[in-house]
Amino acid sequence: MEEIGKSAGSSFSKEQQQIYKEWFNLADSDGDGRFTGNDATRFFAMSNISRQQLKQVWALADSKRQGFLGFTEFVTAMQLVSLAQAGHELTPDTIKTASKMEDVKPPLMDGIDALLAKNKSSRISENDINGSTQLRLSTGTPQFGAKSSRKMPLNAVTSIIDGLKRLYIEKLKPLEATYRFNDFVSPLLTNSDFDARPMVMLLGQYSTGKTTFIKHLLRCNYPGAHIGPEPTTDRFVVVMSGHDERSIPGNTVAVQADMPFSGLTHFGGAFLSKFECAQMPHPLLDEITIVDTPGVLSGEKQRTQRSYDFTGVISWFAAKCDLILLLFDPHKLDISDEFKRVIASLRGNDDKIRVVLNKADQVDTQQLMRVYGALMWSLGKVLNTPEVMRVYIGSFNDKPINEETASQMFCELFEKEQNDLLMDLVDIPKKACDRRINEFVKRARAAKMHAYIISHLKKEMPAIMGKAKTQQRLIDNLEDEFAKVQREFHLPPGDFPNVEHFKEVLNGYSIDKFEKLKPKMIQAVDDMLGYEIPELLKSFRNPYA
Repeated sequence: MEEIGKSAGSSFSKEQQQIYKEWFNLADSDGDGRFTGNDATRFFAMSNISRQQLKQVWALADSKRQGFLGFTEFVTAMQLVSLAQAGHELTPDTIKTASKMEDVKPPLMDGIDALLAKNKSSRISENDINGSTQLRLSTGTPQFGAKSSRKMPLNAVTSIIDGLKRLYIEKLKPLEATYRFNDFVSPLLTNSDFDARPMVMLLGQYSTGKTTFIKHLLRCNYPGAHIGPEPTTDRFVVVMSGHDERSIPGNTVAVQADMPFSGLTHFGGAFLSKFECAQMPHPLLDEITIVDTPGVLSGEKQRTQRSYDFTGVISWFAAKCDLILLLFDPHKLDISDEFKRVIASLRGNDDKIRVVLNKADQVDTQQLMRVYGALMWSLGKVLNTPEVMRVYIGSFNDKPINEETASQMFCELFEKEQNDLLMDLVDIPKKACDRRINEFVKRARAAKMHAYIISHLKKEMPAIMGKAKTQQRLIDNLEDEFAKVQREFHLPPGDFPNVEHFKEVLNGYSIDKFEKLKPKMIQAVDDMLGYEIPELLKSFRNPYA
């Protein structure tokens, strides 16, 4: 797991750090800590390497495809420029090589010393004025590091995520609020939802090794972790990066504006008492957040003992997560009723699911083949998809593989499978921005469909008499009403919400008080999907593409 959170920028001397810091401050034209494509086209021109090489430099440095470089990524870019100047070929493996080469010197940048001197003298002049007189800036060609004294406008966008925030507030949020999307489908988004690190959720029956798997990734226990053969993790635990090791109770987590968990208040105090956040400093947690879940129990009796909507909480986290790991072990292949409901609640997030057959070294070669076949058969009955689910086989703990049961061939298999799974995790931060865009577009389409449904139900209501009777008829025949909406607006039938859940929520509202269809709002979202998001992505693509 050392590959996650590790970058070329972590390998340089203090002298080089000072040099790169001065260069970064010079190149960051608006001083917001983001080196954008516009900054790059001007600053990188001083390196005198080819446009094709600069294209590779940007692609490798902006591996998360955020549309800008922070300081660490900027250092990576500078090291790549230096390697290109030395005649090295730039490939994805170059970063790994560069991270081990502490002697990669800063690149040669034509005219950089003169610009630094000019920028320094400009700052000295500003300090001499002591705020009594505004600095008169030269009216000549703007230079690097010439910072504007006026504040950035509120709608200024310097990253793809900032652009999505603006589009959400201006275009999508009004539609969601008008048609109560937050009551039926998902709570309104906040800034912390956009800024949150990518999340990985672990699901499985008790004692399948979920908490041990996290310990294996972190190489240590997180605060409050309990491991044992009995159902030890009785709560949802979000393992996040923090300055020190501590556990934060669920009610406190849910009201913190800088954490993306305010939507969980919807599940009530009974759930929040079974929810907590474990914070600790760790390079892996600087890149991803891990969600540990209670073991899924077997039998109807155990299910009724839960004091909150377990599958509802799973569904909420599934929508937020970038990867969902379903853990099994060779001795717990049966999929209980509750586990079936949990897997069903993941509907719409099939592309995020990975299956892990853990503790595979506890059975011999012949038994493992039978166990794998039985697992695939069980999953085939639950996962309604024609594709074969990817299954990782291994023993994800800190103990050496049991060589008495596992042959040399299977030891090699476990190692390859573990490497494949770890590469899946390594790729999460790189794909996080793409995932945010994907989820945003998916949400926009769901909100549009929701508006069509709500406005259709409102249209079917009578003006004066028989409202209660009509409402009950609409709810009872909701599936038919969905079919009418589908035909009228030519919508894909597979995108409609779950009928039973929609009925349940609808029973608490008076349909007559819903809003009629507002074409302008729908058109605004259509324009956002058709023009504004593509333009946003275009403006933050590789500046040398």
